[in-house]
Amino acid sequence: MSRRAIFIDVGGPMYPDDNFLAAAFVAINALRETAAQAPITPQQMRETFDRVRNRSSGSLRKTLAAEFLGSEDLHHELHQAIAPLWVHPEGSLFSDVIPFLQSVASDAVVAIVANQEQATIDALVRDQVAPFIDVWGISAVVGFEKPSAKFFQWALDQAGVEAASAVHIGNRFTNDVLPAHQLGLKTVWLLRGEAPDDPPASQREMADIVTSSLDGLGPRVLAMWGGSDG
Repeated sequence: MSRRAIFIDVGGPMYPDDNFLAAAFVAINALRETAAQAPITPQQMRETFDRVRNRSSGSLRKTLAAEFLGSEDLHHELHQAIAPLWVHPEGSLFSDVIPFLQSVASDAVVAIVANQEQATIDALVRDQVAPFIDVWGISAVVGFEKPSAKFFQWALDQAGVEAASAVHIGNRFTNDVLPAHQLGLKTVWLLRGEAPDDPPASQREMADIVTSSLDGLGPRVLAMWGGSDG
């Protein structure tokens, strides 16, 4: 069988993006308190998140910094404040993750390719995901962030495959579907978390598969290569 790889994001595909929002909410209000500003409300945070995800473009962190801290140039400061707070609590792993990984792990190299903090590794170990992972592409560890082509190329090199033999599963168009497609990877757009409610047809057409769940996805992904040749 020819070597092939499955890349998968963490926030959205594996854990709810609400875990990030919870950390960002606390971080923003801590920074606002330091600046003697009134706290924002959960509703304000949710409305901004929904607006960013439904336009399928732009940086959420930069938007949060611009709207709640006064300048998108403060997104680095915001990131530093979020990092120690951003965790994936026990019990928050989506129920379809382990069955999906079980269905593909024996037939493909499985790689995490995600903009996440190092603590994510501990969560994935705790939640019994780690035994299925061959390549750990955590941005805080490897030094690249999506949508950088360097991050995807790093993952391809680590997995030992060419782009045509890899598929990337993610929930953001600009960070996942678009850059992976441009490099020649196959793509799965998972419409949950930070994904838009109703993506335009032009964006949907760029993904090889568009789905709202990992349930039953394993055979569909493996079939992308037309079966084994060995």
